Amino acid sequence: MSIDKLKEIIKSSDNIVFFGGAGVSTESNIPDFRSANGLYNEDINGCYSPEEILSHTFFMKHTKDFFDFYKGKMIYKDAKPNSAHFSLAELEKLGKLKAVITQNIDGLHQMAGSKNVLELHGSIYRNYCMRCGHFFDLEYIINTSGIPKCNCGGIIKPDVVLYEESLNDDVIETSIYSISKANVLIIGGTSLSVYPASGLVKFFSGKHLILINKTSTPYDDYAEIVINDSVGKTLKSVCPDTL
Repeated sequence: MSIDKLKEIIKSSDNIVFFGGAGVSTESNIPDFRSANGLYNEDINGCYSPEEILSHTFFMKHTKDFFDFYKGKMIYKDAKPNSAHFSLAELEKLGKLKAVITQNIDGLHQMAGSKNVLELHGSIYRNYCMRCGHFFDLEYIINTSGIPKCNCGGIIKPDVVLYEESLNDDVIETSIYSISKANVLIIGGTSLSVYPASGLVKFFSGKHLILINKTSTPYDDYAEIVINDSVGKTLKSVCPDTL
């Protein structure tokens, strides 16, 4: 019943925003952070937790160790878009979906064809010299042993938001604007228990709030439709005639 209702909402709407978390990418075999099988529950040798390693302080003080972890645990170069990514890209082409807001850094939405993607936590595909600002692609990071450095001698930092760092103001403002203007907000693959996910939902004042997540969220009681299932499976089933 919920699937049929969601399908009708999507068919009749042309102002949809999708907000997604790690659960969108797990279907492309990229592990999430906080689930039982997530990165934060892995047995990692050493005296530092993943949260510590992925902090600004650790990056500055233990840069080589940071990159050893980052390249081994955060980059999934061979990952491919799944049904969720392709469904959203098609909805954008049809003029129904106005924006994808994502907490993921893997670039899979763009690979699937989405154009208006707001990356709250940055992207592994963008890397900049901390001294001169010169851009470097992902291949440069992967193929560099030790600490990636620019010709000017500066350290190259991935354009991903680490713990202790602020999110990009422009991305946040555009995300808030998109959500506040949307008539339909579809939230998928996130528990909505961590900022900024929990905060962004509060800016939605449209008609239809949809939650797609395998587990419950703090916002289930506020949603019109709650679907506890795979994001990719759900979106593909409600958009069959667009694929």
